Amino acid sequence: MGKSVPQRLGPLDIRKSVVSLATGAGAIYLLYKAIRAGMKCQPPLCTNSPICIARECQGPGERALPSEAPAPKASRLGGPIGLAIERERHGRDSGELRRLLNSLESKQDEYARSMILHSITRCVYLLEAEASACTADDIVLVGSMLDDKENSVKIQALNTLKAFSGIRKFRLKIQEHSIKVLELIATIWDSELHIASLRLLNNLPLPDFAHPQLRRVMPALMEILQSDYILAQVQAIRLLSSLAQKNDLLYDILNCQVHSNFLNLFQASQPGSLLFEVLVFAERLSEGRNTPHYRAVKWHYNEQSLHEALFGDESRLADRLLALVIHPEEEVQIQACKVIVSLQCPKDVGLRTSLGQASRSCFNNGE
Repeated sequence: MGKSVPQRLGPLDIRKSVVSLATGAGAIYLLYKAIRAGMKCQPPLCTNSPICIARECQGPGERALPSEAPAPKASRLGGPIGLAIERERHGRDSGELRRLLNSLESKQDEYARSMILHSITRCVYLLEAEASACTADDIVLVGSMLDDKENSVKIQALNTLKAFSGIRKFRLKIQEHSIKVLELIATIWDSELHIASLRLLNNLPLPDFAHPQLRRVMPALMEILQSDYILAQVQAIRLLSSLAQKNDLLYDILNCQVHSNFLNLFQASQPGSLLFEVLVFAERLSEGRNTPHYRAVKWHYNEQSLHEALFGDESRLADRLLALVIHPEEEVQIQACKVIVSLQCPKDVGLRTSLGQASRSCFNNGE
């Protein structure tokens, strides 16, 4: 009682069951074949093609590493670069860097050129002996990529030149490309390109023959500084701070036109790294304009100039500086104090009065 009696299956039900079983078995078999084929599948053999070289195959005729698989660990770094480092450590040239440079000479598409340049950059940083063995012709070859029509290739070429600039013997040769790099900054509005260009320039002593081009690039540098991309802003302000120490460029910087809200760069809400660099820039400008050499000339500035924004009668720089004296970051506090000290000179009576009034107001309000 209480048990259900199984019903007898008819011919139609049996056929349905058989079909269902057959379908399930077929699906399992197909899945098995797919898995087995995937396990047997091997990457294509490496060749001397630039793509294979840029993918860091270990050598012609060897299997390329699957994209998801880690490289063989021959050293702590692992992979072909790790193997190349091991060879260099034992005094043997791996030939990796030379092979990449040779492949760059042949005509390749944009993707291949970018990959090769990226791999060259890695090799220069990691394979010191091989990088030092390169020649001036190699620098010329990499520099020629700055004329490429694709920005991605230009960016990789700039990164490669920066890597080579760490080797003393190449610096003069790389300096020859400074005019081209400044031209890229002035003519192409691309944040990644700006960052790569400015990092290279900040890593080099800029030659005097580049000063005329630097004057033409000042407006672009000021625009980058007032953009909203922190990395580009920091690199731009570092270059401007360096140029502010050049007597023949100081007036060009101070007379450069800026936005009406330029002093927003001195707000406490800005990232500490940017604030610090902006304060260093202000200090160098203040010191430069107070040198006897600069004060010997009566300069005239336009109303929207950087000079008027920072040191003009209507400037609110004093208020911003006093607010930064209590900034949470100590290096910003110290640098703000340095700027205040640099402003305390007989010529800046107006600004000193402004600072005094602002400080009294600040303390009266209990801040």
